[in-house]
Amino acid sequence: MDILAQIAEHLELGNDERVRDLTREAIDAGVPPARILDRGLIGGMNVVGEKFRVRDIFLPDVLLAAKAMYAGMDLVKPLLLKANIPTRGTVVIGSVHGDLHDIGKNLVGIMLKGAGFEVVDLGADVHAPAFVDAAVANGASIIGMSALLTTTMPVMKDVVDLVTSRGLRSSVKIMVGGAPVSADFAREIGADAYAFDAASAVDRARALVG
Repeated sequence: MDILAQIAEHLELGNDERVRDLTREAIDAGVPPARILDRGLIGGMNVVGEKFRVRDIFLPDVLLAAKAMYAGMDLVKPLLLKANIPTRGTVVIGSVHGDLHDIGKNLVGIMLKGAGFEVVDLGADVHAPAFVDAAVANGASIIGMSALLTTTMPVMKDVVDLVTSRGLRSSVKIMVGGAPVSADFAREIGADAYAFDAASAVDRARALVG
């Protein structure tokens, strides 16, 4: 088994120390950082995402895999920045104003990072203008919003309207999710995508950036 396959395998197992050691070994052997990221770290996280999607593994397994991914990313990311290698894009995420739930949103952030996206996490209880301001400040191509309460869902429409009124509709796509949110609601408010779980959020984000 080559070293990139080993990185992916140990990431799937949540073995952060082994992933760190193997990533360092790959770097010392001259493997390009982008290849380590794509085939080792993202490759492993893609498998984790798919297993989570079909309920072969559960949230604690994903969190362990994410910890292992970060162990490798800590070594690879400085090299990627030095080489000016672009990421898949930047996603601004947060739970909308009035909503303090963030477990699902946090999981989406983990999975997006594992898929090679830069993630700007605004946390919970985020006002509509803050989403748009953060997207502009960070050059984000996607705003991802989560709501767990029906009473907070209208904030998502406020963000869509703000993005439109500020002339950003062609450059910033909007993805929504959360327990009370549906594909019909996403279409109704003019969002570009609806994600029903963390794994599908990665699929939708990939589709939105092309």
